[in-house]
Amino acid sequence: MMRRVIPLLVSALVCFAATAQAFSFSHSGPARLAPRHAAVANGKGRGRRGTPVLALRAQDAATFVSEQAKQQIGNDAFLNKDLMARAQNGPGKKNEEKLKIGIVGAGLAGMVAAMDLADAGHDVEIFELRPFVGGKVSSWQDKDGNHIEMGLHVFFGCYYNLFGIMKRTGGFDENLRIKDHIHTFVNEGGHLGALDFRFPIGAPVSGLRSFALTEQLGLADKFHNAVRLGTSPIVRALFDFEGGMNMVRDLDDITFTEWFTQLGGSRGSLDRMWDPIAYALGFVDCDHISARCMLTIFMLFAIRTEASVLRMLDGSPQTGLHDPIIKYLEDRGVKINLGTGCRDIVYEVGADGKPSRVTGIKVGPTNELRTFDTVVCALDVPGIQKVLPQAFRESYQMFDNIYKLDTVPIATVQVRFNGWVTELNDEQRMMDVSGDQSDGRGGGIDNLLYSADAEFSCFADLAVTSPGEYYKPGEGSLIQAVFDERAFSRSNEQIVQDCIDQLHKLFPSSRKLDCTWSSVVKLGQSLYREKPGQDKYRPTQATPISNFFLAGSYTYQDYLDSMEGATRSGLMVADEIIARADGPSGLKAQAAQASSQAVA
Repeated sequence: MMRRVIPLLVSALVCFAATAQAFSFSHSGPARLAPRHAAVANGKGRGRRGTPVLALRAQDAATFVSEQAKQQIGNDAFLNKDLMARAQNGPGKKNEEKLKIGIVGAGLAGMVAAMDLADAGHDVEIFELRPFVGGKVSSWQDKDGNHIEMGLHVFFGCYYNLFGIMKRTGGFDENLRIKDHIHTFVNEGGHLGALDFRFPIGAPVSGLRSFALTEQLGLADKFHNAVRLGTSPIVRALFDFEGGMNMVRDLDDITFTEWFTQLGGSRGSLDRMWDPIAYALGFVDCDHISARCMLTIFMLFAIRTEASVLRMLDGSPQTGLHDPIIKYLEDRGVKINLGTGCRDIVYEVGADGKPSRVTGIKVGPTNELRTFDTVVCALDVPGIQKVLPQAFRESYQMFDNIYKLDTVPIATVQVRFNGWVTELNDEQRMMDVSGDQSDGRGGGIDNLLYSADAEFSCFADLAVTSPGEYYKPGEGSLIQAVFDERAFSRSNEQIVQDCIDQLHKLFPSSRKLDCTWSSVVKLGQSLYREKPGQDKYRPTQATPISNFFLAGSYTYQDYLDSMEGATRSGLMVADEIIARADGPSGLKAQAAQASSQAVA
């Protein structure tokens, strides 16, 4: 085996090194690239609406007043571990003026923004439509005490901002469980493949080794993988991160399949490895996901060893992530109104006939009017599309662009068994649920799992990976799997049966086990669809209406629609408000002026 693998690894290294040299000295792209994308290859492509990349970045940065917010965007932000300390320590400033701030949405973005704004001395109140916090990371208990989730939540090692928030609230060391540094693929018949990053030498060598040794691909596909990745922006980034990342940004207008197959990538690689990863990232396959989205993640994996390390909560998101944040907020006087959604945004109109200032929001079943100096809408894509007034869309392109963002439906399935589904090696162990098997001592695989042979892109046995609240004495696996739009229209009963059938296909010995409980949660509009051309529609946190702000993982930040993206947006919107609060033309002065004019 090693005789065959070593030449392949050497070939990949040579390919990477040769391409890197070409990037370092000539700064030109591969000669064989199709003319349509030639400008993209050499880093001189066009960004949003034909704007050159560097001009685009300057234009986006110019919309931010806060220097701390600016640190969250641009290529340097990807590698900036200092962001963790910023999130952990708070804004580092108390405003002279105290604003009355209303936040619509108690997801991660809204709660993180509230943390910083409260620490800066402001009076903050949150309004949430659901009876629980968390947004797309929500969890709750049913009448029988089962913890239900809206999705499968995994914490990558490059979640610097979110880890800082968890350290700030005291939840990082206690509530996260680190997993072995391996990404495992489960294939039909119980055959395993993996990207095994466990190696004394870190990135990029550990990544090269993992691709060379993976059982998930045959030798031909490994060779084509090496050729394509060896001619990618990732190689340039090893020596010139700025240049490599600019190339990635300019690949938002093509799919990953288009990019991957242009210079040697094989269909087999896409089907057996990259599609499961694409589904796990954005619930769409490589034929439909933006090349920018996929390559952003690969870039981080190639540069930072810890980026591909996975952690999972010891129990539910409510207990491990949200409860510490809620306590932090309540200790600082922040009020969270559950079951009290925003029904309308109240605003004034300027002399030009355009909305000029938000004065308040109408909330709850009685449309109670609540007035605020500043309003933050920290919602997901469908939420913000529902609440924005039509006049906002008609007056400002930024708001109209939000309606060009699409979303993907998902169905999160939980199925409990009377044994350990992912235990492949020992049938007796698979059947044994006796005694105390808490704290991850259950049988099977303690990690996130991928599959190219099932409709769920990623899954895990929560009774093993997150046993704090998911392990039950005398019972076995609690498999949580996320189905994408291919299965969304089916009945809950059919989805559960399909999940069980496909688990049996992946783990044949599990046919001897019985399902003892199940749950399906459908989310018709979850993440925004990371298809080509979407990035240009993402709005900044500050808007043309001076006291109206946006937050949420779909807003402009350089990470994906994820927990880290939501956290970043929450920190950025807080930084922008804090930077604009004081002074003769600040948000407080604007509120006082508007109030005096209303009285007059």
